[in-house]
Amino acid sequence: MSHFPTLSRRTLVAAPLILVAGGAIAREAPLRIGVTAGPYAEILNYAAGLARAQGIESRIYEFSDFTMPNEALFRGDLDANNYQHRPYLENANRTRGYDLVPLASSIVVPMGLYSRSLTSTEALPDRSQVALPNDPSNGARALQLLERAKLLRLRDGAGVTASVADIVENPKRLRFLELDAAQLPRSLDDVKLAAITMNYAVPAGLDPRNALLLEAADTPWGLVWVARAKDRENARLLRYISIYRSPEVKQFIAERFGNTILPTW
Repeated sequence: MSHFPTLSRRTLVAAPLILVAGGAIAREAPLRIGVTAGPYAEILNYAAGLARAQGIESRIYEFSDFTMPNEALFRGDLDANNYQHRPYLENANRTRGYDLVPLASSIVVPMGLYSRSLTSTEALPDRSQVALPNDPSNGARALQLLERAKLLRLRDGAGVTASVADIVENPKRLRFLELDAAQLPRSLDDVKLAAITMNYAVPAGLDPRNALLLEAADTPWGLVWVARAKDRENARLLRYISIYRSPEVKQFIAERFGNTILPTW
């Protein structure tokens, strides 16, 4: 039984049979993979179907709380997760004492600047309130996107650890509201602009094609497959990841999401 909260669980049940002591037949335990709901989960479930056809069973757990896939992995309730970029992982390891490692690159899911009332970032009024993710790594990511939109300037060298304190120029005197990532789409009813990652934007009905600005393909914020250090050479898990990183999944992403989600392989 799962001991962590999920939005839903899809179980793929065609497990391979293996011989065990005494000649009895048993099923291999399914791989347990964590992901956040939305496009990440849709892609993962498609790949899981391909893995099932090749004899690898998996259970996909979808989370709404961005911190829980790492916590569940650390506790041993998952075998891997696929929802975060390296800066987020590094921050989680540092602040929570995890020993989680990246196994392979996954996809780039651009963060976008969204608004219900504006058609361009240039039209953003002075003193507007702008909503940002409140976790350090995605907060830095949002600030870099705002800098690219020429709405602010960050201290030289702020990089992936940038915070609001690193803003050195704010010509529109923008005010920043830091929220849990899952709350950002709802915040658009109250703020002029919000920086939202696609895994939260799409389930909330936002169309990335309507974003005022999306991250470029060369963003450093690509997702990675993550496992516990002891599983870095787990052959079945690595095979599963290789199926995910296949031409078939790449084609599915292109057909389903166009250029709003970019495979790294």
